[in-house]
Amino acid sequence: VQLQASGGGLVQAGGSLRLSCTASVRPFSEYAMGWFRQAPGKEREFVATISRSGGSKSYADSVKGRFTISRDNAKKTVDLQMNSLKSEDAAVYYCATKRTIVTAPFYTSANDYPYWGQGTLVTVSS
Repeated sequence: VQLQASGGGLVQAGGSLRLSCTASVRPFSEYAMGWFRQAPGKEREFVATISRSGGSKSYADSVKGRFTISRDNAKKTVDLQMNSLKSEDAAVYYCATKRTIVTAPFYTSANDYPYWGQGTLVTVSS
């Protein structure tokens, strides 16, 4: 299983970025997807997760209303649209995946995911 995250970069506070993750799993529709982030000196934290079909989503309270997770099962991608970025959003963002037979789970713990991408850096300037 390989996950390739992209889209990170430098953005001003209040700006937007869109992260994308491509997965080399199949069928992609049998995998729940998640985004996590890790800032320097901090533990990895949950950001968002999306169910196999894309019909169920969950967000960390800190990003709710600003971030949107979506997936395209035909393209095997999961995106994270990040709006109204704050300095505290700066981190390395990781996508993760877990094969599941459950159609609408909420996997919000890093321990739930066996497969991880390499991370993409998001820097927010104030």
